[in-house]
Amino acid sequence: MLVRDAMTAHAEWISPDISLTEVARKMRDADIGCLPVGENDRLIGMITDRDIACRACADGADPNTAKARDIMTAGITWCFEDDDVKDATRRMAEKEIHHVPVMNRDKRMTGILSLSDLALRAPKEMLADVSRLVARDASRHASASTAH
Repeated sequence: MLVRDAMTAHAEWISPDISLTEVARKMRDADIGCLPVGENDRLIGMITDRDIACRACADGADPNTAKARDIMTAGITWCFEDDDVKDATRRMAEKEIHHVPVMNRDKRMTGILSLSDLALRAPKEMLADVSRLVARDASRHASASTAH
């Protein structure tokens, strides 16, 4: 199975210069937890709801003046739409990430591949791999919350 067959298509990126308030509104309105960040026709980062909570709010940033670029993750992992979904899943596992932007061979973003997409659309033989990714993440967060 190719990534294009499992991904969520038509993802759009946001400007790095929009406020965190606007980022949060876009996430809320689209019912999503992450947004790609682009500038000068290039993908430059990703921002997640967790970034907003843990990097911005926890550090006391003003969501009306702080910008997406201030808390986004740069140097992101991405994949091509014609990559094998198994390779993309392996990359997600290695990097411990839940979402990867999907590019065409012209390096234009065509979608996002998420763990949810994989759970819904990946071949049945891959479900064990996806389940391990989710379980590992859940146990990591559970142990972190009990450590406090």
